[in-house]
Amino acid sequence: MNISIQVAKEIHTQFAETISVMIEDAARKRGTGISKRPPEYIRRKIMEGKAIIALDKDTVAGFCYIETWGHNKYIANSGLIVNEDYRKHGLATKIKEAAFALSRKKYPDAKLFGITTSLAVMKINSDLGYRPVTFSELTTDDEFWKGCQSCPNFDILTRNNRSNCLCTAMLLDPKAKEPQKTKAKSQSNVRNHLKKYERWLRLKQHSFLRKYSQKKVLVS
Repeated sequence: MNISIQVAKEIHTQFAETISVMIEDAARKRGTGISKRPPEYIRRKIMEGKAIIALDKDTVAGFCYIETWGHNKYIANSGLIVNEDYRKHGLATKIKEAAFALSRKKYPDAKLFGITTSLAVMKINSDLGYRPVTFSELTTDDEFWKGCQSCPNFDILTRNNRSNCLCTAMLLDPKAKEPQKTKAKSQSNVRNHLKKYERWLRLKQHSFLRKYSQKKVLVS
């Protein structure tokens, strides 16, 4: 398998429709945690030099893009997607690392953050230096939160006044220098307790959905 991972260029806009369908398909199968992105949005990110694409000749193996918020003070590596035929080969990690490197190069002083329900993405983020945070530490830019509107859990987010949802927030602040030993220990703890975290995540989702269902019944 000879996959090329690179910063997407104008020639790659031809794959915008395919990438959009991949993201929408993943959102439908997972049922949570992925916002849909139309082809024109994908094309714009590619033209801005804010996207990473993984190609196996003329087949899209994976994709990820950069979003900026709060006058470039906050950066999110979003839309991480891997073609089902290329999963379980560590490709998601390589794409995320490339997007991370591009983000640090273009916006060295910005805080990098993300919200996700994927344990695999949480592990990748942890290895890159992200840490779990509350939603209050993220950008307050309304445009970012509008991106959640296509998620089936958007109503849960709004009912909680954007304070929390089924997603977990993670943040990397380049100005918060963490000692290497502490950082390594933190990352090791995430890996060692991944199963415990997975159980906690299921309980969190169950609790939210139960409260949400109860509120819907009361309203009805």
